[in-house]
Amino acid sequence: MILEILFWASLGAILWAHVGYPLAVAALAFVRRRKVAQRDITPSVSVVVAAHNEEAVIGRLVESLLAQDYPADRLEVVVASDGSTDGMDALVEQLAAREGRIRLVPCPRGGKVAAQNTAVGTVQSEAVAFADAGAVWQPDALRKLVRSLADSEVGYVAGRVLLGEPDGTNREGLYWRYELWLRGRESALGSITGGNGAIYAVRREDYVDVDPRFGHDLTFPYVMVQRGKRAVYDSDARAWDRPARDLEDEYGRKVRMFEHCWLILFRGRMLRGVGPLYLFELFAHRVLRYASGLIHVVLLGTSLALVGEGLVYELVLGAQIALLVLALAGRLRAPIPGAAVAYYYVLVTWATVAALFRYARFGVPPVWEKVEGTR
Repeated sequence: MILEILFWASLGAILWAHVGYPLAVAALAFVRRRKVAQRDITPSVSVVVAAHNEEAVIGRLVESLLAQDYPADRLEVVVASDGSTDGMDALVEQLAAREGRIRLVPCPRGGKVAAQNTAVGTVQSEAVAFADAGAVWQPDALRKLVRSLADSEVGYVAGRVLLGEPDGTNREGLYWRYELWLRGRESALGSITGGNGAIYAVRREDYVDVDPRFGHDLTFPYVMVQRGKRAVYDSDARAWDRPARDLEDEYGRKVRMFEHCWLILFRGRMLRGVGPLYLFELFAHRVLRYASGLIHVVLLGTSLALVGEGLVYELVLGAQIALLVLALAGRLRAPIPGAAVAYYYVLVTWATVAALFRYARFGVPPVWEKVEGTR
């Protein structure tokens, strides 16, 4: 009886997270769509770039920020150097000597969020935007990003990250397209449950110093909702960022990311004071996703234990074995339709388990290392 309950609960959780929830959010957003009162505004903006040893790419980002279709006297670029030891600081200082809108804020090595907190403490602008060092913003990105801040109910707005290069070599995968689609539905419903590090903005008065071990991507959306604001997504505000070099590199990056996810879930008070609708979103999109690896382990274990107890158990077990075989084919780079997607799914799902183990054993340090790609 207990095995059957665990089987059906785990199967239901997986199906709900990947099929039921997206359909439910899309339907709810269609029925009760909440528009954002956007206007073409030009508040003073400081674009903060927290970076560690990014000499190779920081110049390209800064150039794209200075080239924004935005009043020059309303924009500054603040590079928060997180204890960089390469030539990045010297390069930024050279750029600042030629362009007065650039500032370098040296910070002791303390991690990305600590550097962001320090940099924001130095700005006086009405809004603060954030970019990753490896990103490149489209010329109209900032103007489109801040237009959502004209709505007094909006406290956080995330733009769209295009994976690839600005010359149009798009390397967005199926998962990323799905994630952006779901983000758009959540935004239409009320608030998104996660952002990205390459392009987002808040009002200066709405900025919150968070635990340096937390990331803004997952913390700011729910914190804004807890403070009575909306966290929205604008797909027209676009930036290019580097994708992972390969799936194995993506796995390592996901493990590091999910370590922070577990920390936020256990220590960040994410599920408190957000209202029933947003709680529904957080549980389905975040909690079930973080726990997806554990849920799959339970489903596989109960399916094996219940073989011979009914056809449904054997069919579900067969489907899981087929997924693993297809993922192995993807690992071997076999030209089989769906193999790469299956391999990516299994890698990312297992990353949640590996991350939980690392979190429980080692904790989560605030210091971050340079990685390829984005969320």
